[in-house]
Amino acid sequence: MRGRLLAVLLLAGALSGCTLIGRGAACTQADMDSAVGVRWQPADFGGTDAAVVRVCVGERCAQRASGRSEDPFASLSVRLPDDVGDTTVPVRLTITSAEDGRVVVTDRVLARLTEQHPNGPSCPPTVWTAAYRAHPEQGLVSAVGTSPR
Repeated sequence: MRGRLLAVLLLAGALSGCTLIGRGAACTQADMDSAVGVRWQPADFGGTDAAVVRVCVGERCAQRASGRSEDPFASLSVRLPDDVGDTTVPVRLTITSAEDGRVVVTDRVLARLTEQHPNGPSCPPTVWTAAYRAHPEQGLVSAVGTSPR
């Protein structure tokens, strides 16, 4: 009977994520991808969807309309391979006028990726990211430690 009770307690502990010996580090289940992200203020580039924002990291690119001028922010990210690791990647920004296709902003930077652990330091996944802000005069500005103007 005693062995059966111990087995039931061990099974209940295993199913609940607890152990009788001690508690392991609890991991949340947040999902995140390695990526380079760029955000901007749509009003900086004219009226609603007045521009097209294109971001490329190496050969991978993503683009979208600049967004509603009433919205405080818009963003775009380019997903990177899961195994990209601790490296530097080339990032290109091109913003063109939706009206006439004229290039409004163009910039290039070498982005140093930063290691991130969205579920805690000892929990998966490990991802690599860089974050920028698209500025109408300065181009790509590091978003780390900055706030909107």
